[in-house]
Amino acid sequence: MPADTAFDPADPESAKLVTLARSTRARTQAAEGACVRDRDGRTYAGASVTLPTLQLTALQVAVAMAVSSGARGLEEAAVVSGEATVNEADLSVVRDLAGPGVPLHLAAPNGAVVASVES
Repeated sequence: MPADTAFDPADPESAKLVTLARSTRARTQAAEGACVRDRDGRTYAGASVTLPTLQLTALQVAVAMAVSSGARGLEEAAVVSGEATVNEADLSVVRDLAGPGVPLHLAAPNGAVVASVES
């Protein structure tokens, strides 16, 4: 993994993404929370959706919110989940909007980042 992909807890913008993802997850009691930052610095947070006819990951929701607000790309993303790895659907949705090379951080429910990858 390239050095610039690693999560830097001292970077307030990166830490903000994890904080917003955690709070969204906690507020909604969802399995996942996610937050993305677009190229203009705006943030979008979302929680996973599990309905009988609609299932979305939290990152899919956050990216959809960014797109519906006019975002043309992403700078960084974070997902808070009980999972140990980033799922391919989340990597794909980030690639769809922003292309390759966007840092995506996976954090445990306590906010500790357990993995960082690029789209």
